[in-house]
Amino acid sequence: MSIGQRLKQARLEAGLSQRQLCGEVITRNMLSQIENGAAKPSMDTLRYLAGQLQKPIGYFLGEDAILDPGQKALEAARNAYQTGDFAGVLKLLGADADWERGLLRALSCLALAEEALREGRMPYARKLLSDCAAVGKDNPYYTPELERRRLLLLAQAQPELLSRVVTELPSLDEELLLRSRHALDQKDAARAAAMLDSVSLQEDPRWLLLRGEAAFAQEDFLGATRYFHRVEAFGDSRADAWLEQCYRQMEDYKMAYHYACKQK
Repeated sequence: MSIGQRLKQARLEAGLSQRQLCGEVITRNMLSQIENGAAKPSMDTLRYLAGQLQKPIGYFLGEDAILDPGQKALEAARNAYQTGDFAGVLKLLGADADWERGLLRALSCLALAEEALREGRMPYARKLLSDCAAVGKDNPYYTPELERRRLLLLAQAQPELLSRVVTELPSLDEELLLRSRHALDQKDAARAAAMLDSVSLQEDPRWLLLRGEAAFAQEDFLGATRYFHRVEAFGDSRADAWLEQCYRQMEDYKMAYHYACKQK
């Protein structure tokens, strides 16, 4: 029995139509071709179908089952990547561009571009970075962190593009907020304040709270109250306890009492 016949049998036993089995992952036409033996599923497609039918992949693979020929190339490319043979990855994958292949191509292009930059081979580095951008476009596996890495390399390969690269770099705001929180936990308020002052979105209540906490830790109580009052304006009650502490430090006990009462 072929893979297609096993799939069809399992689908009928599960009481599913072709449309129900396909979901949003594959087309009904593709499933029909697979079931009729006109097409062979890739391992990723077979893995999806097996999961939908709640069957192990091995259930569909007889001794004579033949998978998508590209699967062997993909397995070889994975092995080449793990051993650092990035040029081998590109050679094995060719122009294949499904999501996983695209990610392997992008990662290999970035690694080879870094090597080319170290060796002063600027034209080759620029070509690799251009290929990476083309592969990463519309690929959900291509993350903002990978694009940041590509842009930083591009600025080295083409210094004249520095201004454009800076504007296109993904925001570091979330990372800076996390790092500043860690710095405050480590009692390094000056470092936290420096990182927070580099954040672009300074009206976010999270930024205001952290900046106020940094000012408080540096004993700038008046400055801290300004940040916490801006948090208060958002209706965020987390500011109340901090404002009470600030006013106590400034010996304004009337205002300290006011914010103490607000917490009850």
